[in-house]
Amino acid sequence: MTGPTSYVLADTGALTGRSLRHILRSPDTIITTAVTPIALMLLFVYVLGGAITTGTGDSYVNYLLPGILLITIASGIAYTAYRLFLDMQGGIVERFQSMPIARSSVLWAHVLTSLVANLVSVAVVVGVAVAMGFRTGASLGAWLAVAGILVLFTLALTWLAVIAGLSATTVDGASAFSYPLIFLPFISSAFVPTTSMPGPVAWFAEHQPVTSVVNTIRALFAEQPVGGEIWVALAWLAGILVVAYVLAVAAYRRKIS
Repeated sequence: MTGPTSYVLADTGALTGRSLRHILRSPDTIITTAVTPIALMLLFVYVLGGAITTGTGDSYVNYLLPGILLITIASGIAYTAYRLFLDMQGGIVERFQSMPIARSSVLWAHVLTSLVANLVSVAVVVGVAVAMGFRTGASLGAWLAVAGILVLFTLALTWLAVIAGLSATTVDGASAFSYPLIFLPFISSAFVPTTSMPGPVAWFAEHQPVTSVVNTIRALFAEQPVGGEIWVALAWLAGILVVAYVLAVAAYRRKIS
């Protein structure tokens, strides 16, 4: 006998396949998502990198990459809000609601599509970084830990994107929320050590979530102890994910009621 969970999984799989086919037919989404982070990486490594002292003794591309990966994801989740907004405005969600499918599958399809698309963009950026000289002796376990952190980061930001997609009244508004998220890594340890920043800026940089995530990924790549940074990073990401999920589900229920 097929249970409710099987229906939810089947419905989510079908709708996720629909969204992924849209991306395959328009691969410029992934290309556009990767272009800005790659351009930033080229700018900082080849133009500004020589003037930046990190104090790590490592190449600047190695220092820079963790922050660039987060910017890649922050850029990509704007498309999730955009696609969800179009579905809501185009009436396709109302059509889905008239069909015998699980209501939650509509949101989860967008979330899983975001996860797949962003991980592909991240892989593209890592490939370019390797071509630019990025090297790591990280073990398979360290790579899996990095992947897990990036997945958690993507899910947390994607559920924020779902809120934006459900709440926006214009296409521009649906994607504009991602701009502060893209800017946040610039006030963190992503590009320069926080100790080089003025007092109030350094305090903010040291106590915002991006810094702990960047420091954790950087330590994993450098085969160094992650210390307590990883628990701070996981606490931030898990907290954001839970709050964003609850708010997104509540907003969705109001929207379709």
